[in-house]
Amino acid sequence: MMPLEIAPKIYDVGVVDWAVRDFHGYKTERGASYNSYLIMDEKICLIDTVKAMFAEELLAKIERVVDPGKIDYVIVNHVEPDHAGALPALVKAAPNAKFFITAQGKAEAIRHYGDLYDFQVVKDGDKLSLGKRELTFVTLPMLHWPDSMATYCADDGILFSNDAFGQHYAAAKRFDDEVDLGILFYEAKKYFANILWPYAKLIDKALAKAAALDLKMIATAHGIIWRSHIQEIIAKYAAWGKGVSGSSVVIAYDTMWGATEQMARAVLEGVVSAGSDAVLLRMNETPNSTAVADLFEAGGMIIGSSTLNSGMLPTMGSLLVYLKGLNPTGKKAAVFGTYGWAGGAQKDMEALLTAAGFELEPGFTCKWKAQPEDLEAARQLGYEFARKLQK
Repeated sequence: MMPLEIAPKIYDVGVVDWAVRDFHGYKTERGASYNSYLIMDEKICLIDTVKAMFAEELLAKIERVVDPGKIDYVIVNHVEPDHAGALPALVKAAPNAKFFITAQGKAEAIRHYGDLYDFQVVKDGDKLSLGKRELTFVTLPMLHWPDSMATYCADDGILFSNDAFGQHYAAAKRFDDEVDLGILFYEAKKYFANILWPYAKLIDKALAKAAALDLKMIATAHGIIWRSHIQEIIAKYAAWGKGVSGSSVVIAYDTMWGATEQMARAVLEGVVSAGSDAVLLRMNETPNSTAVADLFEAGGMIIGSSTLNSGMLPTMGSLLVYLKGLNPTGKKAAVFGTYGWAGGAQKDMEALLTAAGFELEPGFTCKWKAQPEDLEAARQLGYEFARKLQK
């Protein structure tokens, strides 16, 4: 794709990664992008870079606008390799450039990429003049790394927000008013749930900084650029940061010979009969990140597994360990399943759910294949669980 002029003399020179389907455990079914922005002024400035494997494409795009050797400044909003992986290639192409970064970011960048750069450490509120334009640095520690920051250009009303407000979403069009809004907001929610959920309590502070700015555009480091729906995405971040717990239920399970699946369907019937919405996910076919996106605005999760070797099925262990890392406190959970001999899956699942911060409700298990009375108990489990969410 050619460089795109998103504002006068400001170009999107990043890369759309149509093929990527895994982002350290986050399944990116719609691909991703690594957004980088080139500002042409008296001083030429590049904001963020791309993954190392796309460094040549980044430089080729920059060359369509200017010789990379003429770049004066490079702003490193975040040192993670999907944002800064091209730094070693860039320092060779722009040997005279100064690199602006937080103190924490400098320490991290040296460990990642070596001490080859003219690093200029900045702090919150520091400014950088490009000539006609002035940039302001906005630190956002732990959203989602200690070094994270954003960069604001008041002259154009653009916040180069790095991970904040981003999505893993590959698209030929670059702006929010050019793509399917339903998909865009879903991918923004999925991104928040899988990347920023552990740090949600910090969102209010970040939004307070954003609210003080005159925003005409939010140029993210991943996905689509916001220009027509800025207030909507800010409102969603405000709600997500406070925690969203509705009355819907995620039922996630895996089964060996079908008995646990039969129970899962009975649980679903119970939830629906109580008047709540629900989604049924068999985890051998569902990415953990998709289950997390469904859980994010739900009231709780009902987990089911057959017992294998005195424990849960591996797919369920994977989901629960993934959830523990996100620490989804305030959600309710219950467990169901089947076993043949001594059992064990349900006990292990309840321990992991507790460790992840869920509020446990009574569950139900049965031996061997569920009988009619067992299926009725599973329906009742779903019904009572949903009713508690509605109170």
